[in-house]
Amino acid sequence: MADDIRDVLRGGDRRSIGRVPQVLNRLTASPRLFDRLVAALGDTDPVVRMRAADALEKASRKDASPLQKHKRALLRLARSTAQQELRWHLAQMLPRLHLRPPERQAAARTLQSYHTDPSSIVRTFALQALADLAQGDAALRALALRSLRQAIRTGTPAMRSRAARLLRELAPPGARPRVAKENHS
Repeated sequence: MADDIRDVLRGGDRRSIGRVPQVLNRLTASPRLFDRLVAALGDTDPVVRMRAADALEKASRKDASPLQKHKRALLRLARSTAQQELRWHLAQMLPRLHLRPPERQAAARTLQSYHTDPSSIVRTFALQALADLAQGDAALRALALRSLRQAIRTGTPAMRSRAARLLRELAPPGARPRVAKENHS
């Protein structure tokens, strides 16, 4: 399968996952397939890119260590891609990587830039990722709290709900998180 990964991932449109489950089943037997999937993130076909990102994101839920050697490429791609499916999958993967403080800061800036993405899915995953990064980094906590408060004021209903939950999780113990309410008069 590693030789024909592009053929396995292509076909159809971006509304389907295609044969991603088949790719996931093969990942355990062929760890080098991770490298092929990362390479496919740069494919000329947006369907191949999306499905490669989907497979990598799903596989990294259990074990993100195979992605670690690709962190520079993933950070660069997250910064440069405009494809919404890549953005939302990368937003989920970035917090799973072991990032040095400057890399975490760069990832946070990238995720913050996603707050203006036309896709509410991208914006929601970016909020979650920023909060995840802030969990282990006090320097990012203030940025994440500002972003969450902004989402509560201006986001879609799903974003407001997620932001409120994340705000409660990020608030220091015993502190009551400030949540600005919109005036609906």
